[in-house]
Amino acid sequence: MIGASKGSSEIKHSHLLQVLCLMFFFIVWLLDSFFFNVTTFLACLIPLVIRIVASLSIIVAGSILIAKAYQQLFKGKLKDLVTTGIFAHVRHPMYLGIILTYLGCIVGTLSLLTFVPWFLILILYVRMANYEEEQLEKRFGEEYLSYKKRVPKWIPRLKIR
Repeated sequence: MIGASKGSSEIKHSHLLQVLCLMFFFIVWLLDSFFFNVTTFLACLIPLVIRIVASLSIIVAGSILIAKAYQQLFKGKLKDLVTTGIFAHVRHPMYLGIILTYLGCIVGTLSLLTFVPWFLILILYVRMANYEEEQLEKRFGEEYLSYKKRVPKWIPRLKIR
């Protein structure tokens, strides 16, 4: 797990940082979106129904990524590198799903101020992914390096046939 061992790029207390980022994000989002409306001026340009549909679509997509990754990673005893299922399309589907879920909240209310904590969350998950990739390279060597070449880190490739 991240933060479990000593290393130069280790992210200490990553679980705590994730919780703090979650709280910071939702405090800023709730206060700006529903109370003070300091940076939600763009919301009046896009009808509520469109914002809700877009927001829910992004949140559902993120939740599907999280669920599929969780199912693959935690439903069995893994000893080998996981490169099938959702992991055949993106190397960090769970982190991507979390990032998208936060983004879906922003799209719903168009709170521009909420991009500040979202950007901090993005940095945290990029650092966590980088650390995990270093650990996977050490553990699986050439197998992981080959996987990295085939599968994008964040954005799945569109396969047009």
